[in-house]
Amino acid sequence: MSAINATKSVSEPLDGVYLRSKDINVWFGERHVLKDVNLQFPVNSVTALIGPSGCGKSTFIRTLNRMHELIPNAKLAGEVQFQGENIYGTDVDPIQIRIQIGMVFQKPNPFPTMTIRGNVLAGLRLSGKRNRSEDELVENSLKAASLWNEVKDRLNAPAGSLSGGQQQRLCIARSLALDPVVLLMDEPCSALDPGSTLRIEETVREISKSMTVVIVTHNMQQAQRVSDQTAFFLSEDNNPGFVVEVSSTNDIFRSPKDKRTEDYVSGRFG
Repeated sequence: MSAINATKSVSEPLDGVYLRSKDINVWFGERHVLKDVNLQFPVNSVTALIGPSGCGKSTFIRTLNRMHELIPNAKLAGEVQFQGENIYGTDVDPIQIRIQIGMVFQKPNPFPTMTIRGNVLAGLRLSGKRNRSEDELVENSLKAASLWNEVKDRLNAPAGSLSGGQQQRLCIARSLALDPVVLLMDEPCSALDPGSTLRIEETVREISKSMTVVIVTHNMQQAQRVSDQTAFFLSEDNNPGFVVEVSSTNDIFRSPKDKRTEDYVSGRFG
């Protein structure tokens, strides 16, 4: 059995990277939307993906746990390597990939009529994984998502009774309950108020102490606040999106190597 089909059992890799993309190209039908994306995501860090709308950031992040292949007419070339193995290999179970590489979407998507507690445990039950103490798991996951103090006295209330920001943190808790190695976040704060955004950002920094986080954001200040590494994507003249440069977040925003990066992060376009 492939190591990435097995129950989670990981040790820190020698090169400090669990997840990397190699020459990723993506098409929707005949339209080539991403070209030759090579990125690696260090352990216990946050990588921000920035760039104008339509340059392929959200498409790319979906390739990292095989969500991309659920889109009709989507095609992919290249490899995504997780723990040294290609997640698109014929012997790899995509469900197991999505357990170990979790995802939080732009719009909060809790099960609205299910209880708060039930939402946290939903992924666990759908995956068939077992936990000896569900109460402890619920508490720990909600604490990790900075939501416990707000909901601990109403765990049996429907998730639909929560605010938008609380629902997004509940979705994070649901992902964390599966104990992922990597958490992907596709613009998780785009529809939230500043207070909720701050809480999500605090959560991102906290969980990155124990896992790899990749976040798509259009908010340049957010990228600077939460990320250790930043990759700048761009699409020019209707050509496929590509990575202009990737470096430490400090270097991208203070001393980028490419003029296009400087123009984007300084607000001259995008």
